[in-house]
Amino acid sequence: MRILDLTRILAGPFCTQMLGDLGADVVKIERPGLGDDTRHWGPNYVQSADGVQSGESAYFVSANRNKRSLSIDIAHPDGAQLVRQLALQADVLVENYKVGGLAKYGLSYEDLKDQNPGLVYCSITGFGQTGPYAQHAGYDFMIQGLGGIMSLTGEPEGQPMKTGVAIADVMCGMYAGTAILAALRHRDLTGQGQYIDMALLDTQVAWLINQGQNYLLTDTAPPRYGNAHPNIVPYQAFSAADGHVIVAVGNDRQFRRFCDVTGLVGVADDERFATNNARVAHRESLIALIAPKLAAFGVDHWLENLQVVGVPCGPVNDLAQVFDDPQVKHREMVHDLPHAMDTRVTVRQIASPMKLSKTPPTYRRSAPGLGQHTDEVLVEMLGLSLSDLTALKEKGVI
Repeated sequence: MRILDLTRILAGPFCTQMLGDLGADVVKIERPGLGDDTRHWGPNYVQSADGVQSGESAYFVSANRNKRSLSIDIAHPDGAQLVRQLALQADVLVENYKVGGLAKYGLSYEDLKDQNPGLVYCSITGFGQTGPYAQHAGYDFMIQGLGGIMSLTGEPEGQPMKTGVAIADVMCGMYAGTAILAALRHRDLTGQGQYIDMALLDTQVAWLINQGQNYLLTDTAPPRYGNAHPNIVPYQAFSAADGHVIVAVGNDRQFRRFCDVTGLVGVADDERFATNNARVAHRESLIALIAPKLAAFGVDHWLENLQVVGVPCGPVNDLAQVFDDPQVKHREMVHDLPHAMDTRVTVRQIASPMKLSKTPPTYRRSAPGLGQHTDEVLVEMLGLSLSDLTALKEKGVI
């Protein structure tokens, strides 16, 4: 499966990296000289074996493995023609230009669909191809605010808070990947490709999930609960003697066992707390009883004593602890790849979480150098000769 990748930043590259992990040949088109913006989003960069900055930032590496990079100037007529020829041989084209941005280069779905009727063409934008915001630029932070997740995140009396990673971009990329796979299944059955219109705002609204549904059923906007849960109590982080422990009591049986371990004598039989609905209604009173009990001992004490009786709980890890966790190690969530331009260097990367028994993800290429595969792909896919490549370079097309 060949993917022509005309995306940059995160939502699109994350989508195409997933497809690359699943075996697709992803051909990434980048601007000569600059490339994907995130190549330069430091401060953390891959270092060469000689200790020299390689040019690939951690941000770029996180979303661009299993790709080949072509440096082509699509603003040049010859460059646009090259990309059109590549698109006619592609199974999927993914792009995140502004609405209508590729039409001026003859690279819109309408420009390509008749010559490549099986093409699955996915556009990713902030607000979609239609509607009053369609022409507006959309960035993850803006979408988190506009799409409501920030109104649900943060302490009740504090500021609305974005998440610590660009989750609106990531989720849009995941939805786009799912849509592409569905469209490919349809193409396998019918021979017909189709157009996919993905928007960061649409996907942000979609993954409001239960909190969005809470609003739709009540017409009341949910408040922020900090680390607590709107529908389950106790289900939050508590201060322990040496850190924080997460308690996630999912039913009344677990709550009774939780009370036994923490010494909350009689609390499980109190009508204010005997059922989850009652605990939600009397949230503040219950938390006031629980907090001093958990603060009396360290995190490990609570993990050992709660886990043995089947009460879900866990620590709040920093990233050093995450990647040192025995379960994370067992699941092989870090994978080492040789650097694309300097095989003496190993690049540690977060692995794919998809565990397929027959067709597991593969790790064939680290994130490419800018234009590293331009000649290779143009010869392979379009049959260009050395003289053709030289002429294109002299004109600044590649």
